[in-house]
Amino acid sequence: MAEQGPVPSSCDCFVALPPHTATAAVIFGKNADRPRHEVQEVVYIPAAVHPPGDKVQCTYLEIEQVERTHAVVLSRPAWLWGAEMGANEHGVCVGNEGVWTREPVGEEEALLGMDLVRLGLERGSSAREAVEVMAALLERYGQGGSCKEEPVPFIYHNTFLLADRTEAWVLETAGRYWAAQRIREGSRNISNQLSIGREITAEHAGLRQRARGQGWWSGDEDFSFAEAFSLPQQPPRMEAARARYRAGRELLRQHAGHITAETFMGILRDKASGICVDSEGFRTAGSMVSVLPRDPALPCIHFFTATPDPSRSVFKPFIFVAGIKPVPQVTSPTFPDDPAKQVPRFQRAVDRRHQLYRRHQAALEMMEQDQEKGQKPPADAAGAGAAGPGGNECPAGGHSDPQPGGVG
Repeated sequence: MAEQGPVPSSCDCFVALPPHTATAAVIFGKNADRPRHEVQEVVYIPAAVHPPGDKVQCTYLEIEQVERTHAVVLSRPAWLWGAEMGANEHGVCVGNEGVWTREPVGEEEALLGMDLVRLGLERGSSAREAVEVMAALLERYGQGGSCKEEPVPFIYHNTFLLADRTEAWVLETAGRYWAAQRIREGSRNISNQLSIGREITAEHAGLRQRARGQGWWSGDEDFSFAEAFSLPQQPPRMEAARARYRAGRELLRQHAGHITAETFMGILRDKASGICVDSEGFRTAGSMVSVLPRDPALPCIHFFTATPDPSRSVFKPFIFVAGIKPVPQVTSPTFPDDPAKQVPRFQRAVDRRHQLYRRHQAALEMMEQDQEKGQKPPADAAGAGAAGPGGNECPAGGHSDPQPGGVG
C-alpha cells in the first residue's frame, strides 16, 4: 500500500433493530474519520431520469448510468463524487469503512468505496437491492485509486453497513471479491476490519475457489470470509480497529432494548473507546444518525453534523420532502480547475471549507481562548451558524429547530 504519514485510526458504523431499539424503528449511525483538515459537506441530489446510453462520472471512473436514480442526501469529502455515508428517499442508509486484506490494493484508478456508497443509494430502493447493485459494480469495475486528497496515494478496500426500515446488511470486500451478511434483529457494528465469519448470506461466485486456490482455506473446515481474507499479520491500525470493534459491540450490548437516536449520538461522541477520534493526523470529520421507522407512514429522519468532532457538534435533521432546497451553509465551494480532477492529481491545495465549517472553527477557537465566553452565543448569532451552549455550533439561523427538507 502506498501511504505516508499517519493512517486512519478509526471509522465506526452501527445499526440497531428491534428488539434492541426503544421503538419500532431501525437506527443507523456512523462516524467518518478522515485526514484532519479534510472538509466534509452535506449535499442533496434529487431523483432523476437519464437518457439511454448516458454516462456518469464518478470520482475517477466514468460508468454507464441507469434509467432512474433515487434522491439522496450525502455526507462526503468535498473533493470527491461519492460519499462516506448517506441515505436515499426510500429510507436506505449506507456507510463504508476502509479495510486491508490479503488481496492487493489497486493503485489503478477504479471505483472508490465511497463511489459505491453513492451508487448503492442512487440505485437501490432497499438495503438488499443496494447490496446487489454495489456487488455487481464491484465485480465489473473493481475498486482502486487514492482515497486521500494528497499527491502520495492512500488506498484501501472497503466494508459497508446498509440498513432500511426492515433489515440491515454487512457487505465486505477484498479486491473484486465480496461476502454479505443479513441482519434481521438486534444490533451490529463494523470497524476497519473484516467481520463476516461463517454467517454468509450471499457471496461472490468465485469467492471460495479464490481462497482455496491461494491456500487461504483448505476446503475441509467451514468457510469463514474473515479468516480466509484477513491479513495474517495485522498492522497496528487493524489492531486498534479490533479494540474499537469490541468497545462498540459492548456499548450496543449495554443499551440493548433501549437504543434511540440519542444513544447512537452518545456512542459516536465517545472518545474513551476511540470511536470519536481527534488525533494529529485524523479526526472524525462528520457524523450521521438515522431513524428508520417500521411504519411506512412515518418519515425517516437523518441527522448530520456537517462539522468535525461530534462531541463539539450539533446533529442537524434532514427529512425527504417535496421542494427540497439546497442549504449553502453546508455546501463547499467548487473550482473550475479543481486539482482533484486534473491529472496528475492533487498537485496543489484549495480551500474547501463551507460556511458552517468556518464558523465551527471560529467557535472552537473562541472556546479555547476564553472558555467562559465560549459557552455563550455571540450577540450577532442571528443568521449565522454560531457557537451555542457547550461550544456546539447551531444550525444556520442561530437556533436548533429542525429544518425538514434540509440540513439547516
